[in-house]
Amino acid sequence: MDQEKKLLIRISKAVIGLVSMVLLLIFLGGASFWAIQSGAYADWQAKHQPPPPPPPPAIVDGVDTESGLIAEGEYMLVKNTCTACHSGKLVTQNRATAEGWTNMIRWMQETQDLWDLGANEAVIVNYLATYYAPEAQGRRAPLKIDEWYELEN
Repeated sequence: MDQEKKLLIRISKAVIGLVSMVLLLIFLGGASFWAIQSGAYADWQAKHQPPPPPPPPAIVDGVDTESGLIAEGEYMLVKNTCTACHSGKLVTQNRATAEGWTNMIRWMQETQDLWDLGANEAVIVNYLATYYAPEAQGRRAPLKIDEWYELEN
C-alpha cells in the first residue's frame, strides 16, 4: 500500500505541475496579447531601440538649408567645425581671401577658445577662400562731385 500511495503522490504532483504549466502558458499568452493590443509593447520597443540616424542635410539649389553653406567640396567639414560654436550665417555673411580667413581663425583661437584645427585648417581655409572670397564689386564707387550747389526752398 505504501507503494500505491507513493505512486499516487507522484501522479498528483505530475498533474499539478502540468496544470500549473498550462495555466502559466495561458497567462503569458494573455499578457502578450494584452501588451500587443494596448500598445504597451510598442512603447517598450520604442524605448529600447537606438534612435534613428539623423536625416542627411537637405540641399536646395546647391545650398545646405540647415547651415546656409554652399554644399560643394568639403562643406560638411566646414559645417561641423564652424557651426559647433556659431551659426553658419556668421560664415556666409563674410568674404575674405585665404589670408583673411586664416586671420579670422587665429582671432577665434586667441579670443574665443577655438581649438587647433590641425590638418583640417588648410582644407577649411581653402573651402572658405573658394566659396566666400571677396566679391569683385561690393559697394558702388563713391560719387565724384565737382560742383556743389545750394538747394532752394
